[in-house]
Amino acid sequence: MQILVTGGAGFIGSTLSDKLLKDGIKVLVIDNFNDFYDVNLKKQNVEPNLNNPNYKLYQGDICNKELLNKIFSENEIDTVVHLAACAGVRSSIEAPLKYVNSNIYGTVNILECMKSFDIKKIVFASSSSVYGNCTAEKFSEDLKISEPVSPYAATKSACEQFLYTYSKLYGISALCLRLFTVYGPKQRPDLAIRKFTELMLKDEPLPVYGDGNALRDYTYIDDIIAGICSAIEYDKTDYEIINLGGGNPVTVKYVISTIEKALGKTAKINNLPFQQGDVNKTVSDITKAKNLLGYSPETNFEEGIRKFVEWRRGNL
Repeated sequence: MQILVTGGAGFIGSTLSDKLLKDGIKVLVIDNFNDFYDVNLKKQNVEPNLNNPNYKLYQGDICNKELLNKIFSENEIDTVVHLAACAGVRSSIEAPLKYVNSNIYGTVNILECMKSFDIKKIVFASSSSVYGNCTAEKFSEDLKISEPVSPYAATKSACEQFLYTYSKLYGISALCLRLFTVYGPKQRPDLAIRKFTELMLKDEPLPVYGDGNALRDYTYIDDIIAGICSAIEYDKTDYEIINLGGGNPVTVKYVISTIEKALGKTAKINNLPFQQGDVNKTVSDITKAKNLLGYSPETNFEEGIRKFVEWRRGNL
């Protein structure tokens, strides 16, 4: 079996690649190594696999049709795991066209190649951000998602619809996984848990937007990878949208206090206004994931923070 992982040098993509290789699966990776955060971190993510005969890396952009055609023509791809995207809610407000180009146009490029080369399975990383400022007690997949509060969220919602269209038109099996705030070793440095941890290690103040009571459904990376691997194997229906979350949301204040305990340090707080594009809460209903994928998150938040801090201290 050979799987194409787009965005495979990133946090989730490289962790998934490591797991697939461990399981004896051939992995192709495409990543443009953009400078949204330190490119050296992405190079470190892929470096351990570069000499693995079951691993092949293409450096380039999914918006490059010629490169995609080359990848699909040179390899016998069974499944695409599409993780590549311009990330970041706040950044998308500043540069919406960049997000439309990479996230929507790039995704359609992937789907066009799948159509041309008769590839019938794609697992797509969508986002909990598509729910916007949902007021439901839990976010289930059948809720209306027509009110995104950032261009990033709007692009992810649009991609889900494109996958549905290509599934219906061309018989492509498509699973859209709405990921809820993933954290763990190799996490992007702009995301709260890593940012807070590194600032606390340097005794610098933490930027806290709003009153610190915003809820986030944090999901440990190993649980997300398990969900993606189950999605790769899933073959019961042609199109599904499935939440992958931790199922136990916590406040920003609790995040900070948990990191404080793990580090044995007290945080300095810099209170700032609530940011445009942020949402008040994310709370996943993972019933569908349990039923269809056998998904069952195993790492609770406190244990996940302990593991992350242990990894970060070992990589100072």
